[in-house]
Amino acid sequence: MEYSVNTRPLLQQSESESDFEDDILEVNRCGDHQDDHVVVTKDLKPLFKLREPSDRYNLAYLIFYLLGMTTLLPWNFFITADDYWMFKFRDVSGNNSEQDNRRTELQAGFTAYLSVASTIPNTLFLILNTLLSHRISLQVRMIGSLTCIFLLFVLTTVFVKVNTDSWQELFFIITLVTVVLLNIASAILQGGLFGIVGKFSSRYITAVVSGQALGGIFAALAEIASLCLGASSTISAFVYFMVANGMLLLSLAAYLILSRAVFFRFHMLDKVEVSSMQYEPAVIQANDNPPPREISYKSILKKTWVYGFSVWMTFVVTLAMYPAVTVLVNSTDKGNNKPWNDVYFVPVVGYLIFSTCDYVGRILAGLLQRPRSKGWVVALLSVLRVAFIPLLLLCNAQPRNHLPVIINSDLYYILIIILFALSNGYLANITLICVPKVVDSSEQETASSMMAAFLGIGLACGSALSLVMVNVL
Repeated sequence: MEYSVNTRPLLQQSESESDFEDDILEVNRCGDHQDDHVVVTKDLKPLFKLREPSDRYNLAYLIFYLLGMTTLLPWNFFITADDYWMFKFRDVSGNNSEQDNRRTELQAGFTAYLSVASTIPNTLFLILNTLLSHRISLQVRMIGSLTCIFLLFVLTTVFVKVNTDSWQELFFIITLVTVVLLNIASAILQGGLFGIVGKFSSRYITAVVSGQALGGIFAALAEIASLCLGASSTISAFVYFMVANGMLLLSLAAYLILSRAVFFRFHMLDKVEVSSMQYEPAVIQANDNPPPREISYKSILKKTWVYGFSVWMTFVVTLAMYPAVTVLVNSTDKGNNKPWNDVYFVPVVGYLIFSTCDYVGRILAGLLQRPRSKGWVVALLSVLRVAFIPLLLLCNAQPRNHLPVIINSDLYYILIIILFALSNGYLANITLICVPKVVDSSEQETASSMMAAFLGIGLACGSALSLVMVNVL
């Protein structure tokens, strides 16, 4: 007796729902008998490999770039407006005319307090985001954090036009509380964004981390432009914060557009769910409110700890020297009344060149993607970057009381900064690219959020170490 099996796939929805779900198998066809025995069964396997929807006009790529810039927007804009903060906390008594060049206690302590108020809550909430992200809706985390950052920046912009001379101490406290809240929201945004982009290809991971570096370039160019135009500190700060408000509104609108795109929703679905469904672009929806699932943090950490160590070490070394030490490195020809040496050297070399090379390093990592699967190589390279610490300490950083100046050349210092920034950008990006490839698809969001937490811990440790480095000079 011969059997022939005929599987008839139903590519389009029929009139009855059961017809859509079932395949009809015709069996037991023999001799002259025409009796057909029909067996109805549900086919759970996809008949065809699902075709990934395209990213039309690279819209998702550009939005990820913008969101990457937004994650570090509070840090970049608050640091860039240093002249504004010095003006707000200046001595208004008028009794110290002979000490105009000396900073008040509020001026001297603001940057240190700003660093602490930024890194500690940022790190804490990056860790909490890793532990709790799967219990909170993605839309709530992303839209809520962007809205909070926007409202806090509006408040900061309003204070630019308010005379705070008579209550500087209160304004100092309000500003630090604002910074704490900004970095809590920024950490939630950053953790959520890295969790999202971990589900996409490495091209989109590169877009996010490159956007972060591009934000630094933007802030540096804004500072240099204000120096060229001779704008007052309050006008510069008002422009900075208004630009920030515009970027935040644009980012919020862009994310709302992205979250409704078929391309985005397709990637946000679990791969198991995608592989067992009939794909129809008109109705595909991402699961923004997934049921709580069991996450084995120990299992994920076992797979990714080498990369976590790498990103942690990379940013410990970077933040130990940048910007605390690099901002103190002056041109060896400072004092000869030339604008390059006296005015533009620090913002151009210490900020613009560093941010540009950091950006280039992240782009190169996305193009080369080497090494792909050897985490120990990435870890070794991140450890070797420790060599930059003594190199930068021996440059012309002023003032100094202990170490001699051995690298007394602007050219050598610029070369060190270029290598320092290139290696930072490359290692930061290659780590985030590799992590989603060493975990299961259902673990990608949590694993990428873990890397964001390691990054935040590295920033906090590096910032604390920078206080030691400055005193070592």
